[in-house]
Amino acid sequence: MHFSKKCSVFKVVLSALLIVALLQLLYLSFLSKLHGKQQRYKYSELFGSKKTANQGEKNPRREHLRYSLSTGGIFDGSGQYRVYKNLIKSDFSTNQKPGADPRSHHLALATHTTINNLHHLSSLLERWQNPLSVAIFANGQDVKFATAFVYALSLFCPQVQALVDFHLVCHSGEMASFPDQDREHFAGLEEMGCSGVFAKLESNRNKFKNYAIGNNVSYPNNLLRNVARSGTDAAYILVIDIDMIPSANLHHQFVTMLMRREPAADEVLVLPAFEIRHTRKMPATKAELLQLYQVGEVRPFYDELCPRCQAPTNYSQWVNLASRGSGPLEVAYTINWADPWEPFYIGARTVPLYDENFRQYGFNRISQACELHIAGYRFSVLSNAFVVHRGFKVQGEFHRRKDEENRKNRMLFRSFKESLKAKYPNSPRRC
Repeated sequence: MHFSKKCSVFKVVLSALLIVALLQLLYLSFLSKLHGKQQRYKYSELFGSKKTANQGEKNPRREHLRYSLSTGGIFDGSGQYRVYKNLIKSDFSTNQKPGADPRSHHLALATHTTINNLHHLSSLLERWQNPLSVAIFANGQDVKFATAFVYALSLFCPQVQALVDFHLVCHSGEMASFPDQDREHFAGLEEMGCSGVFAKLESNRNKFKNYAIGNNVSYPNNLLRNVARSGTDAAYILVIDIDMIPSANLHHQFVTMLMRREPAADEVLVLPAFEIRHTRKMPATKAELLQLYQVGEVRPFYDELCPRCQAPTNYSQWVNLASRGSGPLEVAYTINWADPWEPFYIGARTVPLYDENFRQYGFNRISQACELHIAGYRFSVLSNAFVVHRGFKVQGEFHRRKDEENRKNRMLFRSFKESLKAKYPNSPRRC
């Protein structure tokens, strides 16, 4: 009798435990389904179609992106590329009043990249903190990925949302589309936040180099530079590569300089270009840069590969200026252009565009500097401002077809120089 009673109690306890376990399983199943439903809802809010998205709440960024994509973009002059201008617009651009004086934002930065280098935007924007125009080239599946990632950046990164305009360039036979069906790639972005989106972008950094995207795929660097330039209404523009960083407070220093002295119509303002060892922190001021320069951790840009390409900057004169980085930004000296100088400079938006026939490696920036020279521009070097490329440029790190592309563009450069004689028949200058 006593044993039977114990057995009954045991059965009751066991049954209770089984019921609790079953309830836990049902609860976990419910949570899983709820999470999945929430994920699908979040995804539809971010990337979903109008049918699945919440009709009660408009997402203006999503609607603008949909509209931009629905236009189908425009073809470039060659007809080989499709351009989606202002695919994503910043709050700054959106809030600019039509017809406003472009000097209301004096200086914008313009840059270009593929999706595998887009992670550099984080450090560039952290330093720049002012209007930024980014042209992205994408090919194949990356057209879809680029569309989704720039949209995610504009949603989850307050600084990107406030300051960055994105433009997309792809081959004319491809079209960008909204990533409606790619939940497995993008559904988690809203949980990652800004740092998570950049981390996901950085995981693509070694996918390929800009000039080695794939067979018969040419990186249209000068087209991208022009798209980024024309994507801003600023009175003055600084065009750099996305893996370069300008000196700190450049925008403020430049605006202050404009109050004392505006550049002449035929003048561009040169920022000496350097490159820094990968392990070193980017210098913010000229004093910090000079300390690294003196111990060989910073050197002139392309110092190993093409020292002549930056030599006319006259680094020795710039390094030994009396101010040594103190004092206001000003023009330190003016020099004549000499082949094959390819300076980075601040120029008015009226400066001649880059020649879009140049693609891949070689002569793409030299050609534009050459045209400025023939058009009568003078090159004035700024006292305290500079740009720094992350990492030393060394032999052996370039893509396989670099030399072949350089030879091809050298021939193109020769014909380009001949065309400038017809474009500027009264100019006494030659490249």
